[in-house]
Amino acid sequence: MTETKYFTPYEAQLTLPLVKKIVKDILDTTREIRLLADDLHGQIEDNRQVQKMISEINSFMGELEEIGCFYKDWNFTIGLVDFPALIDGNEVFLCWRSDEDDVKYYHTMEEGYAGRKLIPERYFTN
Repeated sequence: MTETKYFTPYEAQLTLPLVKKIVKDILDTTREIRLLADDLHGQIEDNRQVQKMISEINSFMGELEEIGCFYKDWNFTIGLVDFPALIDGNEVFLCWRSDEDDVKYYHTMEEGYAGRKLIPERYFTN
């Protein structure tokens, strides 16, 4: 078991150029799978091209985990990524969506995405 890497908002922001590219790859690939699934009337289980794309998506998610963050959008629509962090001494996730320019939000482990709050300003002054 590897030790959790905790990100500061600044550190999470530094990873965004790479994270954005990986998330775009995930969303583009899942969009392609949906189009293929429509063409194949949903019969994708035995389709080599689809299986290859699913493998690519898993690889992209592995790249995010190597950075230390996690893909959390299982509908593959908004490109949601969580970065483990500490806010006020509590374990939380800094939360970024692919339509946002910066990492500005966080949520507790229990609340999840629905409980997103702005990261307190003092965490940006380091």
